Amino acid sequence: MDLAAAPPALLTRRHLHVAGDWVDPSSGDTIPVENPATGSIVGEVPAGTPADVDRAVAAARAAFPGWAATAPEQRAAHLDWLHAALAARADEIARTVATELGTPLKLATRVQAGLPLTVLRTMVDLAARPAAEHTVGNSLVVREPVGVVGAITPWNYPLHQVVAKVAPALAAGCTVVLKPSELTPLTAYLLFDAITDAGLPPGVVNLVPGTGPVVGAALAAHPDVDLVSFTGSTATGRRIAHLAAERIARVSLELGGKSANVVLADADLPTAVKVGVGNALLNSGQTCTAWTRMLVHRDRYAEALDLVAAAVAGYRLGDPFDPATRLGPLASAAQAQRVRDHVDRALADGARLVAGGPDAPLPPQGHFVAPTVFADVHPDSALAQEEVFGPVLAVIPFADTDEAVAIANNSRYGLAGAVWSADEEAALAVARRMRTGQVDVNGGAFNPLAPFGGYKQSGLGRELGAYGMEEFTEVKAIQR
Repeated sequence: MDLAAAPPALLTRRHLHVAGDWVDPSSGDTIPVENPATGSIVGEVPAGTPADVDRAVAAARAAFPGWAATAPEQRAAHLDWLHAALAARADEIARTVATELGTPLKLATRVQAGLPLTVLRTMVDLAARPAAEHTVGNSLVVREPVGVVGAITPWNYPLHQVVAKVAPALAAGCTVVLKPSELTPLTAYLLFDAITDAGLPPGVVNLVPGTGPVVGAALAAHPDVDLVSFTGSTATGRRIAHLAAERIARVSLELGGKSANVVLADADLPTAVKVGVGNALLNSGQTCTAWTRMLVHRDRYAEALDLVAAAVAGYRLGDPFDPATRLGPLASAAQAQRVRDHVDRALADGARLVAGGPDAPLPPQGHFVAPTVFADVHPDSALAQEEVFGPVLAVIPFADTDEAVAIANNSRYGLAGAVWSADEEAALAVARRMRTGQVDVNGGAFNPLAPFGGYKQSGLGRELGAYGMEEFTEVKAIQR
């Protein structure tokens, strides 16, 4: 791909995808889609309504018996065709994400377009070999698809988060109604172009764009939706869980994070800092698993701060289509302001500014926030406790391993984390003590087959791999 290529010419998308066809919405209202790097409008999509949700859920309900009865190997074949159709659009997907989200094109190509293909490939394999039935005493235990799934996805990874829900749901035999984020809906339309090419049966997957309070709420409360799978903020997840609980429906929630990166005294400090800064700033910090708290042993603290400042200085803000850009804008003006408010509060709370901050130079247009680092952050302060969701890193000293674990666990979240040590067994011992769903030891590589999800207010349930597929099943015991 030519990384200097211009943004795609994005056309307005005027339809929903229901029962295998592009159909007119029930309302003429639309949602504009903004390029956050420039502030310009680059497209628009329909503003879905509860009536549109009703149509889509009815189509999914009608398609469910046939799809659930489809042989696993045939469901796998459909997912394989979808993988091929998405792979053919990888360049267009990357350029679209770079335009509607602002992710630098190189990262959009590798992660925003590449990672969903990797996840989808794992689901092709898992769909062909679902969990085997087994016997417990005189009972045959089987897994069956849960039914119709309402998938509500966020803007920060607009294809990956969709595939992480839709692919395992389809592999398990469920049908789906998708509501993508209204900030980044154009990428979802590319997915449905691929779904059309892949020839999935009508009604198996349906698309209703719109806002959370309208379309998202209608999906969460719909009596014919058997499971709601949501990724987003803890506050919104709480609302969705409440709506689903009114009708005793299942939910799968992947919510916020405030992940700790624990750097022990004997760690390879330059590597730990370089990888830690990269993780914290990934996607301009708009990543739920970002290691936004760097915990460093007091004996290495000053050295670590120097390394952090040097690493952050290498992150150039700018046009997502410029190959020199390493950090794009935040997704919206509102998101950028929220991050700036966190920075201002950290300064007021007495944290020491190491890099960036409110006076750092920014591009002349767009929703940019400079990569910002604070030292001497109190573990109980707002910066150490609240999810910022922007390029802001808090560096916190600790005296010994017990204090490091206590600080790491001093959070209402528990989604991800990291530990660094020359002694892998010591690092593993710390990882076991951390109350979080995933921990990387010495930069362990991402595993798309491993279960992904959180403890505490980071959510309920798991995504990815066999665990993610099981999330979309019910367990039945048949006595004989």
